[in-house]
Amino acid sequence: MRLAQFISKEMEAILAEWESFAATLLPAAQGMTSRELRDHAQQILEAIAKDLSTPQTRQAQLAKSHGRVSPVIDAPQTAAQTHAVLRARGGFDINQLTAEYRALRAAVLRLWLDSGGPPTDELDDVIRFNEAIDQALSESVSFFTNQVDQRRNLLLGMLGHDMRSPLQTIQVTAHHLARLNDGQEVSTAAARLIRSGARMQALLDDMLDFSRTKLGLGIRVTQAPVDLGTLVADELDQLCAAHAGRKVELEIAGDTRATCDGRRIQQMLGNLVGNAFKYGEPSAAVKVLVAGNGEDVSIEVVNQGQAIPPSALHRIFEPLERGPVAEGGPGAQDSLGLGLYIAQEIARAHRGDISARSDEAETVFTVRLPRHSASP
Repeated sequence: MRLAQFISKEMEAILAEWESFAATLLPAAQGMTSRELRDHAQQILEAIAKDLSTPQTRQAQLAKSHGRVSPVIDAPQTAAQTHAVLRARGGFDINQLTAEYRALRAAVLRLWLDSGGPPTDELDDVIRFNEAIDQALSESVSFFTNQVDQRRNLLLGMLGHDMRSPLQTIQVTAHHLARLNDGQEVSTAAARLIRSGARMQALLDDMLDFSRTKLGLGIRVTQAPVDLGTLVADELDQLCAAHAGRKVELEIAGDTRATCDGRRIQQMLGNLVGNAFKYGEPSAAVKVLVAGNGEDVSIEVVNQGQAIPPSALHRIFEPLERGPVAEGGPGAQDSLGLGLYIAQEIARAHRGDISARSDEAETVFTVRLPRHSASP
C-alpha cells in the first residue's frame, strides 16, 4: 500500500498517536481537550497525502528540498501555519512545536512498517514523506516565530507607554527640586535626576518607535511647513549644550523650506549627530550640511574617525546593531542600538531615504527628503 493511501486509511490511528504525544507537552497541554490537542493535525496529514499523490519532477523535488515551495492558491494560511499560530497562543514553545513533527514522522513510518512495510519500489514515498513533513515544519516554525515576535513587540509598546507616566512624575519632581535652590547637595542630586530622566525618556521613545515599526504601524508623523535650515540650527545648539567640548560646523545652502514633521526631523538629526559624537574623532568637528536642491532637501552629517568596515556598513541601519564603542565604552547605557534604525524609519515616513558611506577620511550619513511629501 502506497504511503498516501496508508495515511488516508489509518488517519484515526495516526491522529491518536499525535494526540497522545501532544498531551505530554506540559504545562501548555494541561487541560486541553482532544480537539485542541489534535488541532490541525488531520488537515496537515491530508495535505501531506495529497502532496505524496501528486506527480513530482526531480526539479520540483530539488526546489522543495531548498524550501522553495509555491504558496497555496486561495488560502491565506496552510494548516501547518495556522497550527503554529494556535500553538504559540496556547503557550507552547518552539521546542515543543518541533517535537510534535518529529513524533508525527516517527509514528507514521512505524505504523506503515508494522502494516507490512513499503515494497522496494516504493521507498521513494519515504523520501517524499520526509520532504512533506519538513515543509510543514518549516511553515509552522516561520509562523510561530512571527507570532512570538508580534506578542513581544506588543509587550514592548505597552511597557513603554505605561512607564511614561511615572517617569514624568520623576522629571517634574526633579525640576521642582532644582528650582528650590536648597543647597549644593540638593541641586547636584536634582541635576543628576534630570539628566537620567532625559536619558530614560530617550530610551523609552526609541522603544515605542521600534515597537510601532515592528507591528507594521510605522513612525507617526505630523507634517507642516518648516525651514529645515532653522530647524537643524536649533537642534544643533541643544546638542552642543548637552555635549560640552564637542564642535559642530553647520552649512546651509539653497532653499531649505519643506513640509515635514519638525520634531521627528530633529529626533533623526539628534540620532545621527549623537552617533557621530560617539564614533567620530573627539578632537574633530562634526560637519552638518543642509541643502535645498529642486524638489528635495538633503541633510549630511560628516565625521572623521575610524572607517566603518564594509561588513558592518551594509547592516548599519538594522535594529539592535551597535558598534564596538557602544558595546563597552562610555555611553553604552544610553543606547539600545536603535538610533540609526529609527532615523531610517523617520526618513521613510517622509517618503525619503538615508544612506551611509565610510572610508579612512570620513563617514557620511546622507538624508534625502522630498520638499513636499504626502503623509503615509
